[in-house]
Amino acid sequence: MAIHVVKRGDTLWAISKLYNTSIQTIVQVNGLESINQLVPGVALYIPDEVVTNRLYSVKPGDTLWRISVQFNTNISAIIAANPGLDPNRLFIGQSINIPSPTRLEVATLGFVLPYYPQTVLANIEQLAGNLTYLAIVSYTMTDQGYAYVLLEDREIVARSKELNISPLLMIRNYRNGDFSAELIGKVLENPTYRRNLILSLVNLARQRGYDGVSIDFEFIPPARRNDFNTFLADLKRELGNLILHVNVHAKTQDIPTNRIIGAYDYRTIGAIADIVAVMTIDYGYPTGPPDPVAPYWWIEEVIRYSLTEINPRKLQISLPLYGYEKIVPPTSTGIYTTKSFSVLAAQNLAISTGVSIQFDTRAASPWYRYWSNSTEHVIWFEDIRSYSEKLKLIDYYQLLGVTFWQLSLPSPQLWTYMSKNINPIKIRK
Repeated sequence: MAIHVVKRGDTLWAISKLYNTSIQTIVQVNGLESINQLVPGVALYIPDEVVTNRLYSVKPGDTLWRISVQFNTNISAIIAANPGLDPNRLFIGQSINIPSPTRLEVATLGFVLPYYPQTVLANIEQLAGNLTYLAIVSYTMTDQGYAYVLLEDREIVARSKELNISPLLMIRNYRNGDFSAELIGKVLENPTYRRNLILSLVNLARQRGYDGVSIDFEFIPPARRNDFNTFLADLKRELGNLILHVNVHAKTQDIPTNRIIGAYDYRTIGAIADIVAVMTIDYGYPTGPPDPVAPYWWIEEVIRYSLTEINPRKLQISLPLYGYEKIVPPTSTGIYTTKSFSVLAAQNLAISTGVSIQFDTRAASPWYRYWSNSTEHVIWFEDIRSYSEKLKLIDYYQLLGVTFWQLSLPSPQLWTYMSKNINPIKIRK
């Protein structure tokens, strides 16, 4: 795979000749709005037939020969991909690149909000080959715990199954446009309301043809930690062979009193659920300071902690299909005015404003700043460099897979890369 980071003076014509491809291909794969405008720092994905490096952690008993057989490659190729590697002195935990034609197999999940069902249907038609699961964000609950539908989902459920994508009923503690700690707290603490929620969820999932349920309860009051565990155990028992997928906020240590992460008992949730998706997004969060949305170093810290509590073959990380623009400095109350948009829109805003894109190597994330009417704007987002590096963490730590929030946000680089390098696990027959 080739990634060309634009330098001053580059043109699409010259880049196309360098990589023996067409301008049209470069424009399409990278979602460019003009063939005549580029800025330094834009990362262009140039698909080719060169095998992609897998990232591997050396295990006890490994030799280069054994690794080469495992990845269907050869020792010379491994040595060439790892300058300075001593083939006779491998050590456990050593990270090495493996050029391999064998694709990484992962369980992928995309979230959709079906405000416009026809748009969702068009998206999943296009992305079906990249998805294992589709979490349809259509449900919330009453004060007494009864799950109910907010957005019509039947056509999306039916079509996803036809496309060999497993649909999951996603429920959130959502009220008046935001997550409600009060709502979920009152439902979880009351055994009758918990039971109402469980039975209504199972009935809806079975009646509407779902393959399982995806739970996204955020800002659960920490005092309800044990109640949440009880709810999940009882729900899984009632679901039977249907999938229980649980989304949890990311953390690097257990702080049971914390209002955001305190209610998530990773070990117990990991034992109950079929899949646990750790939300490794919004490190740089709305209204907060301008930080990367999903920095590599933080994702890896979260993974390492999560693996002390959760089986890696149950664990998904999350990657954003969006970026954030922050106005600097903050308001008088310390709030940073925030705008979100797709990673493609973030890339093309830099190009249209003529601003060079920077790349933070530790975060493995692109960013830039521009000025408008004497006001500083800072944008962090993702591109082919960041996605390809962060996806390698799934391979390295042998995780189950990844989730993407959310599919209406275009990211042509990512989906082209996925189609060429990653096989989504398919569980539907």
